[in-house]
Amino acid sequence: MGFINTMKERGLIAQQTHEAELHEHLEQPRVAYVGFDPTADSLHVGHMVTIMGLRRWQQAGHKAIVLVGGGTAAIGDPTGKTDMRKMLSLEDLDQNAQSIKKQLESYVDLSDPKKGMMVNNADWLFKLSYLPFLREIGPHFSVNRMLSAECFKQRLEKGLSFLEFNYMLLQSYDFLHLFREADCTVQIGGDDQWSNILGGMELVRRLGKSQAFGMTMPLLVNTDGKKMGKTEKGAVWLDAKLTSPYEFFQYWRNIDDQMIETCLKTFTDLPVAEITAMTANANTDHKQINANKETLAFLVTELLHGTEEAEKARATARELFSGKGGGGNEPEKTIGREVFGQAINIADLLVKTQIIESKAEVKRLIKQGGLAINGEKVQDIYYEVPLNLVDSDQGALIKKGKKHYYRLRISK
Repeated sequence: MGFINTMKERGLIAQQTHEAELHEHLEQPRVAYVGFDPTADSLHVGHMVTIMGLRRWQQAGHKAIVLVGGGTAAIGDPTGKTDMRKMLSLEDLDQNAQSIKKQLESYVDLSDPKKGMMVNNADWLFKLSYLPFLREIGPHFSVNRMLSAECFKQRLEKGLSFLEFNYMLLQSYDFLHLFREADCTVQIGGDDQWSNILGGMELVRRLGKSQAFGMTMPLLVNTDGKKMGKTEKGAVWLDAKLTSPYEFFQYWRNIDDQMIETCLKTFTDLPVAEITAMTANANTDHKQINANKETLAFLVTELLHGTEEAEKARATARELFSGKGGGGNEPEKTIGREVFGQAINIADLLVKTQIIESKAEVKRLIKQGGLAINGEKVQDIYYEVPLNLVDSDQGALIKKGKKHYYRLRISK
């Protein structure tokens, strides 16, 4: 099955250009790219849709280019932002790019240049001379048309800087550069990048005098209409130091029931026929729903962190769910002995260790019966936690709500 049919079968095409031409174009191996701006030292779950798109492109026998935007990130993409991005130093952008490469290598083969490669647009954008760039690229962009694009429209009321206004031209130039240097003819991105992708595609067709194509993938949202990848603690990162394999596993284990089939099709390599069979009775069979969630969590964690970490996370989740206590792989929090003293108020303890954000939330959880230490419910909002409860090799197992566990220890 070819790339387009695979993407259609999995429901992963939001928009595409010149569909009939693209089908014919992909009858032989081609080159496509996906871009990621290194605005942080880790990608997050929100990036995984397009990462998996590039993975499927490579699996279909085509060459994949990962573009890390060390140059465009110095400008800042206004898409989806209500305010201008914080400007990062070039050193920070370079370090972030290297960290991101390690994460992407879990999904895309970058070891063989014939199959995949990573490039940084800082290597060519910083070498551009402004006036020659404007003379070559500027005439092909209508300001009126640019202002009608969603990425700009939502910023006009608050103010759009001229710096950010250049972003579309630079991203479009990336496509032209990769066409000229690597014979790249396809750009894949999230659906919020449609305007930018069209700009690049049209630039290749005009200046490169060649076929070029764009495709976007749907931005996955949960049943509340919010983008996937956010929790009460913030983003779910791909870096294990920021989101542990266990926390990553639990994120997928706890998704909405209605999202299981979509996530299996999007984030795993399971055949669609197998996914369909697994989810056939998912509306009525709660045991099967939980089994499907565990399968999803295991496969997604395995792909990113490896089999061993996925197995450890699954074992811990099963033990915690059974009420037998932790399996030693739950997220750890520490507190200094001098801070703890001989005893400390439960609210102070949980806020200081960042297990819970506020004392008000601690009190609310206690009143609702949603807080436990070592299997014992905390019923007193003034409870003083004794040192000996935490000061041991095992520490203390904190249960917050129905599904969240933490191992609390005294720091050495």
